[in-house]
Amino acid sequence: MSNAKVVLEPAFQGVGHKPGTEIWRIEDFKPVPLPKSDYGKFYCGDSYIVLQTTCNKGGAYLLDIHFWIGKDSSQDEAGTAAIKTIELDTMLGGRAVQHREPQGYESDKFLSYFKPCIIPMEGGFASGFKKPEEEKFETRLYICKGKRAIRVKEVPFSRSSLNHDDVFILDTEKKIYQFNGANSNIQERAKALEVIQHLKEKYHDGVCNVAIVDDGKLQAESDSGEFWVLFGGFAPIGKKAVSDDDVVLETTAPKLYSINNGQLKLEDIVLTKSILENTKCFLLDCGAELFVWVGRVTQVEDRKTASAAVEKFIIKENRPKTTRITQVIQGYENHTFKSKFESWPASSTAGNSNTEEGRIKVTALLKQKGVDVKGISKSSAPVNDEVPPLLDGGGKLEVWCINGSAKTALPKEELGKFYSGDCYIVLYTYHSGDKKEEFYLTYWIGKHSVREDQEMVFQIANTLWNSMKGRPVLGRIYQGKEPPQFVALFQPMVILKGGISSGYKKFVEEKGQKDETYCADGIALIRVSGTSVHNNKTLQVDAVSTSLSSTDCFILQSKNVMFTWIGNSSSYEQQQWAGKVAEFLKPGVAVKHCKEGTESSTFWSAIGGKQNYTSKNVSTDVAIREPHLYTFSLRNGKLEVTEVFNFSQDDLLTEDTMILDTHSEVFVWMGQGVETKEKQKAFEIGEKYVEHAVAFEGISPDVPLYKVIEGNEPCFFRTYFSWDSTRSVIHGNSFEKKLSVLFGMRSEGGPKSSGDGGPTQRASALAALSSALNPSSQGKQSDERPPSSGDGGHTQRASAMAALSSSINTSSKSQTQSHSGQGSQRAAAVAALSNVLTAEGSHSPHHGRGSPTADAAKTELAPASPPPEIEPDATETGRTEPDVSQEQTANENGGQTIFSYERLISKSTDPVSGIDYKRREVCTFYCILEKSSALLPHFLVKGLSICCKYRGIGHFTLVFIGSCFHIP
Repeated sequence: MSNAKVVLEPAFQGVGHKPGTEIWRIEDFKPVPLPKSDYGKFYCGDSYIVLQTTCNKGGAYLLDIHFWIGKDSSQDEAGTAAIKTIELDTMLGGRAVQHREPQGYESDKFLSYFKPCIIPMEGGFASGFKKPEEEKFETRLYICKGKRAIRVKEVPFSRSSLNHDDVFILDTEKKIYQFNGANSNIQERAKALEVIQHLKEKYHDGVCNVAIVDDGKLQAESDSGEFWVLFGGFAPIGKKAVSDDDVVLETTAPKLYSINNGQLKLEDIVLTKSILENTKCFLLDCGAELFVWVGRVTQVEDRKTASAAVEKFIIKENRPKTTRITQVIQGYENHTFKSKFESWPASSTAGNSNTEEGRIKVTALLKQKGVDVKGISKSSAPVNDEVPPLLDGGGKLEVWCINGSAKTALPKEELGKFYSGDCYIVLYTYHSGDKKEEFYLTYWIGKHSVREDQEMVFQIANTLWNSMKGRPVLGRIYQGKEPPQFVALFQPMVILKGGISSGYKKFVEEKGQKDETYCADGIALIRVSGTSVHNNKTLQVDAVSTSLSSTDCFILQSKNVMFTWIGNSSSYEQQQWAGKVAEFLKPGVAVKHCKEGTESSTFWSAIGGKQNYTSKNVSTDVAIREPHLYTFSLRNGKLEVTEVFNFSQDDLLTEDTMILDTHSEVFVWMGQGVETKEKQKAFEIGEKYVEHAVAFEGISPDVPLYKVIEGNEPCFFRTYFSWDSTRSVIHGNSFEKKLSVLFGMRSEGGPKSSGDGGPTQRASALAALSSALNPSSQGKQSDERPPSSGDGGHTQRASAMAALSSSINTSSKSQTQSHSGQGSQRAAAVAALSNVLTAEGSHSPHHGRGSPTADAAKTELAPASPPPEIEPDATETGRTEPDVSQEQTANENGGQTIFSYERLISKSTDPVSGIDYKRREVCTFYCILEKSSALLPHFLVKGLSICCKYRGIGHFTLVFIGSCFHIP
């Protein structure tokens, strides 16, 4: 960063030196701090600056600055936010990542600060603010999109806003409804429940009923009826209209432009890290997103010029104004930016040194200006050496060594000995804190093992995993990268030279190499560097004096004599472990202890004489990195990952496969909803990710790799989440699980139908309906039946209705069903229903019905009582409704018991008394339909559903689905 004179903004003084979120609103072209109570409130007419400060494991602060632009914000306000963002970054040492956040197109990272969502409000500073909490409650309709970072947008409170493809939330004063479009995503439904919980707590003081309304569901419920009443009654909803919100910008092959004096020049070369010069700014155009890369020693004015040049580029290229722009500083590039290059070699100078250097410069600058800099120079916090979560003790440990195509179990006294030329399978069975039996299954690959053994150990371990029905966590561990929970199983763990498998012996013989396999009666030098149960690895080294180190302890085995050599700088814990290892290798043998500098001639002669060795501690450059959770996709065989920011257990969706990268371990997590064949590909996916992370994140290619199945997460996986174990016992898809967790409710969905059972079931149901309810299809036999057979007809009709209901409900639960499939299915149901109604109207003798009237426009309803075997109010809806007798109905309507169609519609000028209009979609409709085939088109055209409490011998329950009737 240049030392050019910086105009300090008073509102930015003292910020960025503690973790958290800080927000400013642009008022009269100046940043004004927002009260904490208003965090998360964004007005469409304003622009905001949001600073997010994060403290990583190494104690360094990571900074992200977002400037949010409301859709109604003026161009001048948006420009002020952009300029002030650069000034804020300059005051913070020029190392923050900057993000342009247009309303409605915010980055996932920005939205992760305000979980579960932000809901921008109309108005702004210039127009004067509305305070919804002080106004009368207003019913609002929202559309929700997103599987993890959910975007919520208020839409007009109108039936026309609804569609079959999205999830909507209707927030009323007494109840919040979630409307799930028939084709909506299960995971979006689940995230919408979090929004409902947010609305409930924020606007209803946590006290409000919640109702779920499923589009196309045939089951009659009061919640569904109440929902449609708020829209003026049920009517078909239209297809989704494509809007700007649905246009997804295509990600294109990245193009790199250099920026000089505001001019852009295309760099037509292969993208490598080396072409980025620290004195320049560059634009990386990826189509859907733009990145501005800023060299570390660029001038502040150059950065402002680059920002303006990118804005002009968007206009020139006719890109949407909502295009996201991310500005990254050299040394602080994010994963998305780095992945656009061929590779990104890890830098040894980035991180804490740059952080401290930038802060020192800024601190000096601020002191010159008289700014209070108390605490600003504290770039790091003390790092706690915490013990990682280990597996519960007292379990059963089994170890097998791979020998050819078989595995050989190791005896108990050999557990803990590993040969670098062999491969092993380790199974640990234990009980966790909640008494649940858990399994830790891993295979260990020695550094000098042969390829055949490496392939065989994976096959045998995977077979064992399958035989245990996927319950164990399955891990791949390479020598030298053993994780703490693996090491802690062995007290101690000793890695010896050579191998005992036939594959290794054959390899050594073919290559003409010397077999250095450890022998209990030979000479061996073993280094002890561990200090506790989780890092007590002990390694056999070359038996020469140059292998010694003053910072460690060593065990020298010379035939039947054992020495422990104690380095002057070794710890007490190392000395204790040395004694344990010596006893483990040669039980009962007397051990001679010698401190560094007191060695006998026997000691030196055993290792070829005394020579110089190191007395300095060999420091390992361990990169400290935060854990990252990713979703991924495979495009043309290449793995592309998308980060889930500020992740939690809620982001582990049962239908998905996720990657958790902790830098020291990589987990491939698979939900229960993932297909079995996909679960078998976990390590293939993991290996692709490791290759990707080696190139762009600098992790080791030998990093431990685990496969974890939902419900069997081990403690060392759960530690990266605020884990709630009770959620693992909840079954169902993401929506059903979230519904149960948040509201204790159960979804009516159930499992999806499999195979071709749906079409077969529907065909059978339609055939049953036609056979049971259409007398004309049965020929003369129907007319020759005695009157007493009428009761049997009722039972048969009820069975047919149940069959049809089951078939249609099954199909409505399938989330992958096409529109055309639904349409043909509904058409078949309507055709069957039309035949039934026509037949009922022309064969009245079975029911003792009178002759129909000739006036189709005056179709009438005659109230009566249904047969005793069908009581839908009590059985279908779980409610007991008071009966409305014929006499009572006649009294309420001037003695009249027959009513015209016009008097039954919702907007009738002379309505019939006794109809519960608030439950028209829920109540049952039992009637005698005169010329019913003529009445049905009235309903279809008008989109009207009339339900009343009058009970007639027709006893049909008519329910709208889309634009047609079904019989549930």
